[in-house]
Parts: sequence; structure tokens; C-alpha cells
Amino acid sequence: MAKRDYYEVLGVGKNASDDEIKKAYRKLAMKYHPDRNPDNKDAEDKFKEAKEAYEMLSDADKKAAYDQYGHAGVDPNMAGGFGGQQGYGGFAEAFGDIFGDIFGQQAGGRRGNGPQVYRGTDLRYSMEITLEQAAHGHEAQIRVPHWDECDHCHGNGAEPGSSVETCPTCNGVGQVRVSQGFFTMQQTCPKCHGSGKFIPKPCTKCHGQGKLKSQKTLEVKIPAGIDEGMRIRSSGNGEPGINGGPPGDLYVEVHIKPHPVFERDGDDLHCQMPISFATAALGGDIEVPTLNGRASFPVPEGTQAGKTFRLRGKGIKGVRSGYPGDLYVHVAVETPVKLTESQKELLRQFDRSVHEGGSRHSPQEQSWLDKVKSFFS
Repeated sequence: MAKRDYYEVLGVGKNASDDEIKKAYRKLAMKYHPDRNPDNKDAEDKFKEAKEAYEMLSDADKKAAYDQYGHAGVDPNMAGGFGGQQGYGGFAEAFGDIFGDIFGQQAGGRRGNGPQVYRGTDLRYSMEITLEQAAHGHEAQIRVPHWDECDHCHGNGAEPGSSVETCPTCNGVGQVRVSQGFFTMQQTCPKCHGSGKFIPKPCTKCHGQGKLKSQKTLEVKIPAGIDEGMRIRSSGNGEPGINGGPPGDLYVEVHIKPHPVFERDGDDLHCQMPISFATAALGGDIEVPTLNGRASFPVPEGTQAGKTFRLRGKGIKGVRSGYPGDLYVHVAVETPVKLTESQKELLRQFDRSVHEGGSRHSPQEQSWLDKVKSFFS
């Protein structure tokens, strides 16, 4: 099935700012998160689709490639796709400066007349943390792929007792010239794949790679205030470069689990607070939870359902600004249930006394009744 336009997936225009793209993704991620939609395949697919769209549009290089070439510009499985190493052969190598500007990083450089040198591919690691960990900061250990030098061939890729030879096809250059009509272009050597080397007897342990894949443990420090979808870069911990090229980077993408009490909006927090009918009518102090313990504030008498109270500085400290957001408490007046007969009678007496007092006790009800009378008159 054809992929949807990434801007359409997030519901933003092509001129949307980074903040608008981020807010749109965060809204969709909260709506379709698997924790909120267990056993819902459709929600899971939409969550993955939104995540993919955000990963592309939040990266300046990938966004530029997508804006110019569409999905073909960012699909590593298609020729010229962003992020692929072999996709830059032929035309891309013949016009390397142009493609280097478009894609942000060229497929490879050259050391003199030697083989192509490629930067290692970046790795991505998705990490889920709690809202408390996001607010206060967190240290975690993660296991990521790592490549060690092969202990059998000591890294040269050849079986012990044999040697590495210069590629006979490209004479160690790593590229060959191909004529197509009036044009002569350079392409990656099909025999040595750009390495300039030929191994007659590859190492039986690493199969000529000179390295073995393993795993290593990294310490990740998550700064206080980090928000949904933000990434932490660990330089040099991506895949190793090719032919002596520099390694890629590791990007740890942070996702925040839904919280049972709070909903986050930037650095602000929102929560629903049920209060009794008596407290709403008479007023009083109530306690509310915060991420740093409990806080109390006065509820004035006559508080109506849906009233919002703002507690300054009780939100999350911004990861960039350093200033805390606010906590918005949305009051929900709770209707008593399972009343005894005596309690019901007391409420009936109270209701009669309120109506005898006229509109001064129930101004909203009286206003509504006036509108109804006006409608039918």
C-alpha cells in the first residue's frame, strides 16, 4: 500500500515550523499510544505512521530530501534514498557536490586515489520513561550494537595464512568508469564494493568483514524537562565507518508513558480534581497532587463544575528555558450517590429553600430558564 504524505499524516502544512510539527506528533502519539489502546491494531499502525512521519520531518536533512523527492528521497531501499550508502553510486557520485548539499552528508569521500570512505550509519534507540523521570531527569543503561575487531583475522578480513590483495578490477581505487552514451561516470567497483581490496580467502569467523557484532552497555543521562519525541545524541556510537570512515552517531529517542493523573502540554501539566458538592458550595482548602508532592489551595464558595485553577510553578521545569511551567487543576463537582432516605429528604428540603430564594442562589439555572422562555415565546 502506498505511503501517505508525511505532512498529511501529522495534519500540518509544508511550511509548518518545528514546534508545530512536534506538537502535532505529540498529540497523535498521546491519542494512539499502544498503552492507551491495547489490542488495537489500527491505533498501533497510526502510532507507527505518526512516529515515522515525525522522524523524517523533524530531521532537517531528511525533511529537505523528502520535500524535493518525496518518499523516494528518504527510502533507503530505493536508488538515491536518504541514508543509504550504495544509493549514491553512479549519478550521485558524478554530481557529488550537488547531492552533498541536498542530503547533508555525502556518500563518501576519497583519500587521494584510494577507495571511497564512508561515514557509518546512525543508529536509533527508542526509550520509554515515566513522566516523573522526564520531569526530574533520569540515568539509564541501554544495550546497543557494537562491533569488535575479529580476534581470528585481527581485523584484516583474511583467513590466517592468506593475504589481502589489491582489487584487480579497480586497481585499488574502489571505483570504475562506466561509459553511457556521451557520458562517462564513476561507479562503485562491483567486485570490491568500494574497498579497493580483494580477499581470496575470507576469514571463516567474520566472513571477511574484519569485525564481529556484539553488544555494549551505555550510560544515558536524560536531562530534566525532556519532552516527548526529543532525541539525545551519543557521538560515535553508531555503526562503524567503511574503509576507515568515521563512525555514525547513536540517537536515543525518548517517549513518555501516559500518566494516570497528569496530562502534559509543553512544560504545563493538567489534572482533573473531583470535589464534593459541599466543598463547591461552601468553599474550602483542597489538596492536589504535584510531581513534587502535595499542594493545597483555596476553593472559593460557589465554585462551578469545570472551573480551572492555575498553580504557578507547579509544572515541569523546561529543558531549554530552565523555568517551570504551571499546573492547571480542572474541578469536577461530584454528585453524591447511594443516599439514604434521610439524606435524600435533607436534599429535598435544601432544594426547596434554594428555589424559594430565587435566582440569587442559582444564577446559571435562572439564566437558562429565561432563555427557554424567550425561545418559546
